[in-house]
Amino acid sequence: MVVVLGAVMAIARIPLRRFVQAAREPFLIAFSTASSEAALPKALENLQRFGVPKHIAAFVLPAGYSFNLDGSTLYLALASIFVAQAAGIHLPMGTQILMMLTLMLTSKGVAGVPRASLVVLAATVASFGLPKEGVLLIFGVDTLMDMARTSVNMLGNCLAAAVVARWEGVDLKAAASEVETPI
Repeated sequence: MVVVLGAVMAIARIPLRRFVQAAREPFLIAFSTASSEAALPKALENLQRFGVPKHIAAFVLPAGYSFNLDGSTLYLALASIFVAQAAGIHLPMGTQILMMLTLMLTSKGVAGVPRASLVVLAATVASFGLPKEGVLLIFGVDTLMDMARTSVNMLGNCLAAAVVARWEGVDLKAAASEVETPI
């Protein structure tokens, strides 16, 4: 996560310290509630203060909730491999790649509510012939994992909004001096 999102920030020239300040509160809300929707209003507000225009943030963030689920995709891939390893089933590289591609597509429809990824995981495990009981092993720690993947989803969506703003020519370094802070 740090490598990929860090590389995106470096390529798009997003100011790290200011971005962290803008994304910190929505990240913590998403982490503590395990719901991306709970953090949406604060994310919109903070991104506008960060310098992302309202029309960009208002389009990118909700679209990201449906299509840009980085944390859920990573979690589903790792959880599926964990189920296979826990069951002692060897998955050839071709099957792992097919599973990854399947999860990349199916994770796009994951609802933004707590533990929704378990439904996709159960369906994927069943379709690849892995034991469904393996999902129960994960269920015990899924609350913490859900908090982590939801906060990663939120962070990725905030970064996506900042990157789109940069693509549209917004200078996020200069935007800080132009945006008024609320009293």
